[in-house]
Amino acid sequence: MKLDTSGLESTPPLFGGCTEDLSDGFLTAPSFKIPNTNDFDGFQKEAIQMVKPAKGTTTLAFIFREGVMVAADSRASMGGYISSQSVKKIIEINPYMLGTMAGGAADCQFWHRNLGIKCRLHELANKQRISVTGASKLLANILYSYRGMGLSVGTMIAGWDVTGPGLYYVDSEGGRLKGTRFSVGSGSPYAYGVLDNGYRHDMTIEEAAELARRAIYHATFRDGASGGVASVYHVGPDGWKKLSGDDVGELHYQYHPVTPNTVEQEMADATAA
Repeated sequence: MKLDTSGLESTPPLFGGCTEDLSDGFLTAPSFKIPNTNDFDGFQKEAIQMVKPAKGTTTLAFIFREGVMVAADSRASMGGYISSQSVKKIIEINPYMLGTMAGGAADCQFWHRNLGIKCRLHELANKQRISVTGASKLLANILYSYRGMGLSVGTMIAGWDVTGPGLYYVDSEGGRLKGTRFSVGSGSPYAYGVLDNGYRHDMTIEEAAELARRAIYHATFRDGASGGVASVYHVGPDGWKKLSGDDVGELHYQYHPVTPNTVEQEMADATAA
């Protein structure tokens, strides 16, 4: 049986009314010329380094008698350009666990939020909070599955569970380290200098907070990619609590007060020199 198609309308042209002749360029797959070079692999590596963003930050965390102290700066930079001074680099995963942010801001924020969702699902399924060990392993496994795909994450997972305080370092290569004292970011060498000099396990909360604040300040003073606000959190048996958030510019005059005697002494030293 033959159908009568005389009353049917013709098919409308593609791409909003253009003819098939004009749409040929849209239908063909794009092609690019390969660079004229004898060492394409070397050219590719140089190109990747050329567009690779320069990052910088300072984050730290350490375990002491009363729990875990976590601190970070708040500056976001793109090479020599400071794009923000108010980035929240300590992310609350749940009421008893914190994550720090170093590397790509978008990568860190997304995967920390994703980890928070998975931790909550674990809590609903098992009727108990996930341990710090379990949460850090969960994040490490996720990041390892994306290894080599361009993620940039260097984080610390700090919290309190049934076994007490816990602290782990996790990165985008799938690395995972357990420890009592970590600092991550371009300012970490300066922060480690202060931490190694003043760290004691039997510190009070006030002493630990002051050590963390001072370490972040000194790192921001020496590292141009770190700055903004020094935020300090404490994680204890009752969960995390933010203790302070001080502008590092004001902390400079707190740690290095300027007095008339100081100015006179500096002028005398300059004259003698």
